Amino acid sequence: MRFDILTIFPKIFDSYLDQSILKRAQAKKIIEIHVHDIRTYSKQSHKKVDDIPYGGGAGMVMTPEPIYDAIKAVKKLNKGRVIYFSPRGDLLTQQGAEKYAEELVGKSGKKFSTSKKGFILLCGRYEGIDERIIDLVVDEELSIGKYVLTGGEIPAMTFVDCVSRLIPGVLGKEESHLNDSFSKALKRKKEYPHYTRPRVFKNKKVPDVLFSGNHKDIEQWRNQHLK
Repeated sequence: MRFDILTIFPKIFDSYLDQSILKRAQAKKIIEIHVHDIRTYSKQSHKKVDDIPYGGGAGMVMTPEPIYDAIKAVKKLNKGRVIYFSPRGDLLTQQGAEKYAEELVGKSGKKFSTSKKGFILLCGRYEGIDERIIDLVVDEELSIGKYVLTGGEIPAMTFVDCVSRLIPGVLGKEESHLNDSFSKALKRKKEYPHYTRPRVFKNKKVPDVLFSGNHKDIEQWRNQHLK
């Protein structure tokens, strides 16, 4: 699976994408993540990518030409859909992440190809992007919550993270995501509580049932504590 991220602040991604699970998944060539600087496609002096909005108002709007050219260039490498992160977009959910992963690996989860298929993730800034970009080349708008961020970089990292971990081989154990919060196995509910050593911490004890060795009772307890 290939992720191409378009942004005017590419360095934001340096630390997050080069750590932990995502780093290992890239090293094993299970996923590819490429970050592109939209400014390199600007034909304006000083690589300017924003301008004042028609009709007046506060803030600036990202101009269409560099974004359009960037997407067209990346499309030669990645034939996937273009997703723009916006407060007015559909809310990204675990069920949605599962569908995005299935698009590329199939419902069986066993077929995977490092072809030109994936997602192109567009990160806006300022007051947003020129609407004509959405009309011309954006396939879908997504939001990660009912609040406003300074840009689409955090939503892009969220998308890469939650979709990648559903790809076979990314996590150490496949069952790790099968029983996650909001998973189908847990009936889209929040996960049950987790405990580890020590058995008593600050006078708080681990429930006795988890030491019983009775898998049926443990499963029943966990189902009763789904939220």
